[in-house]
Amino acid sequence: MQRTVVVDCFPESIQLYREGYAVVAVDVIRATTSAVTAVALGRRCFAVSSPEAAFALAAKLDNPLLVGELGGDMPEGFDMNNSPSMLARRTDLARPMILLSSSGSKLIEAAGQCEAGYLACFRDYVAVANYVLRHPKVAVIGARSRGEFREEDQMCCAWIAGRLLAEGYQSANPQTANLVEHWHNVSASACASGHSAQYLKDSGQTEDLDFVLTRINDLRAVCTVRDGEVVVATSESSEDQTLPVPATGAGARPIVSA
Repeated sequence: MQRTVVVDCFPESIQLYREGYAVVAVDVIRATTSAVTAVALGRRCFAVSSPEAAFALAAKLDNPLLVGELGGDMPEGFDMNNSPSMLARRTDLARPMILLSSSGSKLIEAAGQCEAGYLACFRDYVAVANYVLRHPKVAVIGARSRGEFREEDQMCCAWIAGRLLAEGYQSANPQTANLVEHWHNVSASACASGHSAQYLKDSGQTEDLDFVLTRINDLRAVCTVRDGEVVVATSESSEDQTLPVPATGAGARPIVSA
């Protein structure tokens, strides 16, 4: 069977890949980064698509931490914004996290309804690329932010797809090949001038931008979604890394920490 990889965007696109594909959900700024960070620290994490779903789930969990944003604003009744840097500083790891975001949490939730669904961000893209080699067809899907396929998500999707192409996968369409070609040798800092990064700067949330841009390929864990919960699928040792880490800013020296 020919192995193929496709890059797509927007949560709605996931409907095209529910069967026969491993789906990788990408929302670098900030949903998948927050979710992966929480799980890496040992916190339970659930992704939901609406405030109503968040509060319904909260009623079933013991002292949950409601984390999220809609249109950039923290919903009423939530505990904190969708901030990976703030999550990394918290010590209340026994509190399960319920994550809501404008589009990323919807994408994560939808990935959990596919045959195989994973999460990726800058922190774990190498481990995810290695892990999905077991699947003959892979769809790497970026989230929508204000109707745009943002630069940081294009970049992460392209890095994963490019690594699969290097292992013999074929691009499912010209758009995938072009995206890989555009971003394959670009450092993470290239997205610092994009719309998502500018929003974080304008809203005084530069700690999150720094968090995203300085933690590149530092986690070995691969996260999947099971019954609505983001959980660890596997954790690869450095010896298991079958794909090389580039010398550019796209893959800084790995460290195994959260």
